[in-house]
Amino acid sequence: EKDSVHAKVNTKIIETCTKKGCWMTVDMGDAQPPMRVRFLDYGFFVPTEGVEGRNTVFEGIAYRDTLSVEALQHYAYDAGKDSTEILAITKPEAVVSFTATGVIIEE
Repeated sequence: EKDSVHAKVNTKIIETCTKKGCWMTVDMGDAQPPMRVRFLDYGFFVPTEGVEGRNTVFEGIAYRDTLSVEALQHYAYDAGKDSTEILAITKPEAVVSFTATGVIIEE
């Protein structure tokens, strides 16, 4: 019902940005699509590989957002998708996004 909420989330990492670790997607349960987590002011990053499936805890602001086609294509490129998959993205997407002020990834 709100546009944004301060939260602490404990979940599993699905993937991270393969270019520089500037975002990650996380599992939000069976009934929800994955959530993209970005980091406040690019003040920190996560590993670009090797953390998929690991548990993570992060804190910050969750908010409703609409990602443009350009943003979605950029994220697909960052995730290492091929050009066919990137060009197949043709519609904006309404999502819940998260700006984290801190992240812990379990070993």
